[in-house]
Amino acid sequence: MLDKQKVVQQEEKAVIVGLIHQEQTERQVQEYLDELAFLAETAGAITVKRYTQKLAHPDRATFIGKGKLEEIRQFIFGKDISLVIFDDELTGSQISNIEKVLKAKVIDRSDLILDIFARRARTAQAKVQVELAQYQYILPRLRGMWTHLERLGGGIGTRGPGETEIETDRRIVKDKISLLRKRLGEIDKQALTQRKERGEYIRVALVGYTNVGKSTIMNLISKSEVFAENKLFATLDTTTRKVVFEQTPFLLSDTVGFIRKLPHHLVESFKSTLDEVRESDILLHVVDISHPQYEDQVEVVNRTLQELKALDKPTIMIFNKMDLYEEQTFDKWLAPEVKQDILRQLKETWEQKTNGNCVFISALERRNIEELRKTIMDKVMTLYRERYPYKSEYFY
Repeated sequence: MLDKQKVVQQEEKAVIVGLIHQEQTERQVQEYLDELAFLAETAGAITVKRYTQKLAHPDRATFIGKGKLEEIRQFIFGKDISLVIFDDELTGSQISNIEKVLKAKVIDRSDLILDIFARRARTAQAKVQVELAQYQYILPRLRGMWTHLERLGGGIGTRGPGETEIETDRRIVKDKISLLRKRLGEIDKQALTQRKERGEYIRVALVGYTNVGKSTIMNLISKSEVFAENKLFATLDTTTRKVVFEQTPFLLSDTVGFIRKLPHHLVESFKSTLDEVRESDILLHVVDISHPQYEDQVEVVNRTLQELKALDKPTIMIFNKMDLYEEQTFDKWLAPEVKQDILRQLKETWEQKTNGNCVFISALERRNIEELRKTIMDKVMTLYRERYPYKSEYFY
């Protein structure tokens, strides 16, 4: 019978597209497309092919050249490929023009990230923030996105405002943005009250690129069950736990991961969630040391922290996934003393860069977790002594 049948949502097949131009080298574009494919997978799509093109600057009408557009059209024609994802932001008219040629749904990286955020949002605050970001994304694209917004068939890139009612009138969208900002302001007041009620505890925030293991580390340190998954943006809502080390309490918060080309309006909408970062006393900057471009990811996080005016806070760099790093770096025939020398040089380099404020761990294998706890505890105790010397009997 129909009611007993399991309804299985099929994954969409997608083609991804990147542009090599004056501001993006070929190597960078390939890295961005690797990440875009992971984003697509997180959203529920399978990447079947990727395209790149070298142009001095994006085409104003179709972003890529007409020849490349025709090549993509011929590839997807007659195949079960319903989605084409561009790695850079497209204008409304570009989306409309490309869709007319390809006869497929076209979205850009920002739209894809917004789709993932729409899926991940659980709390009222996160849902309002995502909806606000979606309307801010739509507003400058209204003129060219009429067809784009009328796609009601569901799937990636259609969740949110465009799925319920087509409010393409600029005034209506602006009114909606104003209403959402007001609602978000009310939620922010409640969140501010909650933060004030936390008293005089030292506050520690986990930050880092998405999918570096922040939630796993949160679980290890706080001994709580925070959702952790090997997908981008597994954590969207900020989670705060009270942690007690050796009778000394502090508050630990897990925050949303950062990413390259994170849409500015998304950062703007999530400023209230990221207040946990701004108002924290100590940052734990988690890094996936096994990622080939981990240093670039560190730079992305630092730029975002600078935008949040939080870069100058006391910071401990936590280099996670050392087990994967060693697996990828060391040949099985490599002599043990050579391995030790490579690790020693790596640690010395980062100890110099961070003035000794770094720890190398494997959260999965629980390696060096005690060293991490001690490093955090030393920072927390130092701040307590500086801030509340008259309460020293409580903290050490």
